[in-house]
Amino acid sequence: MAFTSYTKEPFGPAEQTRLRDLALELKARGCHVLLSNADVPPVRALYAEGFTVERVEARRNINSDGTKRGTVGELLIT
Repeated sequence: MAFTSYTKEPFGPAEQTRLRDLALELKARGCHVLLSNADVPPVRALYAEGFTVERVEARRNINSDGTKRGTVGELLIT
């Protein structure tokens, strides 16, 4: 099972879409927007239009499975 949340409330595809739509609305108003999200194909597709997407490596030092600690792909979305 993959780790997908920090709270009991879900943050799935519908919430990701709402976040994208809000970010687009804020950008249209002239606001600066910076989002950070996992580098996975659904997220890349969601932000493919209207955003600049840059991949960075993020270090993860905490995991219940020590072999899964290390760097992961993270997207910076503006």
